[in-house]
Amino acid sequence: MNSILVRQAVLADVDALAPLFDSYRRFYGRDSAMAAAREFLAARLELGESIVFIALEDGVPAGFAQLYPSFSSVSLARTLILNDVFVLEPARRKGIASKLIAAAIDYAGASGAVRLTLSTAATNHSAQALYQSLGWKRDQDFRVYHFAVA
Repeated sequence: MNSILVRQAVLADVDALAPLFDSYRRFYGRDSAMAAAREFLAARLELGESIVFIALEDGVPAGFAQLYPSFSSVSLARTLILNDVFVLEPARRKGIASKLIAAAIDYAGASGAVRLTLSTAATNHSAQALYQSLGWKRDQDFRVYHFAVA
């Protein structure tokens, strides 16, 4: 049986995370940009701008989750955005994504956040099914809008 370990990543994990992050971006239709992926992750970790969890299957990087801190003015409290969850294709259907999400939930609770928020592509039905099976609720009250600045 495979051993799955999920832990909070540190700056020394950037080289292990970069290929996962690059694969995640390619999953969403972006071109591969390994050096830029590494630089982006290193900057987020160095500046304390994100919290990253890495999943290791038998010691080999298999997935990651990335949280961004935010705040709710209405709640007067900290919130977290579960912005990225990704597991390499050969490691899927082994509970790794569930473990990454559980780590994010535990972190949110320990950090005093009142809410975790995530979004996924409308066509990513497997992720939607996973989130719903873990108790996440689809927002029925708000619509999300984007404005491209650049």
